[in-house]
Amino acid sequence: MGIIRDMQRERATQVAADQRAGTAAAQQRDLIRRNADLAIAAAQQAAVDADRKREHQRLYLEAKTADAAAANAEIRARLSDLDALLLSTLDVDDHIDLQVFKKPVVAPPFDPGPLARPLPEPRWESYVPPQPRGVGKILGGDRLRQQQADSAQRAFDDARARWAQAEERRRRQLVVRQRAYEESLRKHEAKVAAYNAEVDRFARAVADADPASVVEYFAMVLGNSVYPDDFPQHFRLAYLPKQHHLLIEYHLPPIEVVPRVKEYRYDRFRDDLNAVPRDDAEIRQRYVEVIARVTLRTIHEVIEADRGGLVRQVSFNGIVDTIDRRTGRFVRPCLVSLKTGRETFAAIKLRRVDPVACVKHLEGALSTTPDELTAVREKVDFDRDADRDFTEEFNVLADIDERPNLHALTDAAWEQQLADLFGVMGLQMGPAARSERGSRWEADDPRPVFGGPVVIFARRGAPAGAAEVHALAGAVTAAGATKGILVSLGGIEPEAYEALAGRPLELIDGPALVTLLSNYCRVKARIELTAL
Repeated sequence: MGIIRDMQRERATQVAADQRAGTAAAQQRDLIRRNADLAIAAAQQAAVDADRKREHQRLYLEAKTADAAAANAEIRARLSDLDALLLSTLDVDDHIDLQVFKKPVVAPPFDPGPLARPLPEPRWESYVPPQPRGVGKILGGDRLRQQQADSAQRAFDDARARWAQAEERRRRQLVVRQRAYEESLRKHEAKVAAYNAEVDRFARAVADADPASVVEYFAMVLGNSVYPDDFPQHFRLAYLPKQHHLLIEYHLPPIEVVPRVKEYRYDRFRDDLNAVPRDDAEIRQRYVEVIARVTLRTIHEVIEADRGGLVRQVSFNGIVDTIDRRTGRFVRPCLVSLKTGRETFAAIKLRRVDPVACVKHLEGALSTTPDELTAVREKVDFDRDADRDFTEEFNVLADIDERPNLHALTDAAWEQQLADLFGVMGLQMGPAARSERGSRWEADDPRPVFGGPVVIFARRGAPAGAAEVHALAGAVTAAGATKGILVSLGGIEPEAYEALAGRPLELIDGPALVTLLSNYCRVKARIELTAL
């Protein structure tokens, strides 16, 4: 039933996009971004006229201030999305009525086109020769008239013969066209009937608690849940029919989904946006809340979607695929584990709970320091307790999402994507060079006064730390550049921000890069961790 799951996901994604577009936060963000774009355009126009230098400077300052406001609006919108992870699903009916996926037999009526219209039959009146007049009537008129009549008769007989042949050919073609239509219609009806029969079969199998079908149904439910673009939506499900127990192993988003930048401030003297870092304790707390919301949201969606009483107990393990900053190795710790009964969970008023407190109330294990990848003891060992015959893994984004995964791009494609981005942003990019630290460019900012050489470092894999910042600062000094940019897809460590120390450097993590690609290149990208 993968086709049904894809159809459901596509429809849900469109609904969620419409809802997000209508939110006040999205409208405010779009307004601020439009104002910033208008201000930048006005400043560029004023720069054309040398006599308007003062006006240009004023408009330029307004443009950069508006750019900072737009960046801050993006941060607020992101935090709003994270805060609404649980509440946003409570107004959605998560039950999937499989009957809505049945297809009606809708076929166009038979349209043979010109073949449906008989050819016009030749008429004798069109061939009758004219009556002779005047002198012609006296001088051999009867004989001439007879000759003309004979010639007209032959032409008429020939025309009727050709018409009869063409009409017979049209009727044969019409019969062939009619039979082809009827055969096509039969095939279409058979295809739709087979599809609808499969929907009925699947619905009966789910109602009868067939384990594989139950797993597929709840995969559809969870795949129907629309998260922010950079959330993995990758999970495993197992169903134990005797216990009516659904096991969920869910891939959580990494801590980078919480904006590390608290706000941007424009420094008019340095002509740069200064990133004010968010406090580590706040990032940790927000990330813990994200984990708790995803946990409660997932269990709620399963229980609400289960109108047949298939699930009496749910176990949830939340894991995260990330890189251990201490070792640089890929790890997969379990950051939350919860086992709860249907009735116990259904009695909770999710609109009024504190997500973290609610998980603890349900006796769930929740890491208090997920930023340090501190794992918890799993309530259920998925690999040991799950029945492998009734276990399936689902990766919603990998199955149907066509957005490029920045982490999986080839080195050449990754470098081209960044070169295109910074080129659109106004930099004149040189060729890329590769080293053990990643990719490097020497670019040029063509703006007068505030422009100059720019050094860009870009890396994937482990998060960037203080060492990468110091290396970039050294490269900027060696190149005589006015600015340096560090792009780190795997995140940026707190000590990296501390190492800035007023240097003319800008740090861009994965979520910020996704936002820039969307705003400047209209590229909807995603980040899904894979071992490079």
